[in-house]
Amino acid sequence: MHTHQRFFRILLNCFTAVLFGGFVLLSTAQAEVASKSRLSPSPGGQSGALQRVLEKGTLRVGIALFTPWTFKNKDGELVGFEIDVARQLAKDLGVKPEFHPFKWEDIIPALLKGEIDIIAAGIVITPQRALRVNFSQPYDSSGIGLVTNIPLTKAFDGPEDLNRSEVIISAVTGSVGEDLAHRVFPEATIKTFSSSEEAIEAVTGGKVHGYIEHEPITTFIALDHPQTVDEPLSKPLLETKEAFAVRKGDPDFVHFLNAWIISHNADTWLSSVHKYWFEGIEWRKDVATNP
Repeated sequence: MHTHQRFFRILLNCFTAVLFGGFVLLSTAQAEVASKSRLSPSPGGQSGALQRVLEKGTLRVGIALFTPWTFKNKDGELVGFEIDVARQLAKDLGVKPEFHPFKWEDIIPALLKGEIDIIAAGIVITPQRALRVNFSQPYDSSGIGLVTNIPLTKAFDGPEDLNRSEVIISAVTGSVGEDLAHRVFPEATIKTFSSSEEAIEAVTGGKVHGYIEHEPITTFIALDHPQTVDEPLSKPLLETKEAFAVRKGDPDFVHFLNAWIISHNADTWLSSVHKYWFEGIEWRKDVATNP
């Protein structure tokens, strides 16, 4: 009897040792898997941008020059709403911002090629763009307005007269304004430019009848050129929502950006910065060339 009890105790101790060893090995394996999953990209090879930003200590930000979103002041320094936003975002990440300017039509391809980590350029959320990039929640909103050349349109009875084949409406290539121009004025000739500066020069110089662009650019153009440019509409043609854009396959980055937006909406930082750049005019004295 004692021999059988001793045997079973030995067997039980062996079983306990094996079971404990198994738990140790399982825990070690789970820890290794968890560690690797934090550093490894998700399927598709496009993820991990947030991790790379934190590791390198630099946030590569894609921008496009559109006043007051992003422009150069009299000292040649980049300033504007998006510059303030990107700098605060980088500060909260504990990294340094690195700004990369692009023509508007080149900014999404640059993101897809990995030349930048994020787009912060007043990029409007659209279904077509969402097929190519992942958007955060919107952190700003604005409208698309219209300005017209007074000498070229003085005989027009109203904006509906712009919808004629002999009328030229301008917009920036690849912008929401270009798409809106085709929808609102389908009979007109739509001419696009690679930058807002070129489009502004065209409408103020009488080369085109009208220009569709984000507010408050249209308002500033009318204020700066009261003899040649007018805002014929009392409200924007379209209200838009702007967000950050990142490459697909990186949900951690999107989740962080959404949390950042919620936080800075709650503490009113975003609304304060928006008010300064879009409702105030004090900053315009530092602009190298007024929009």
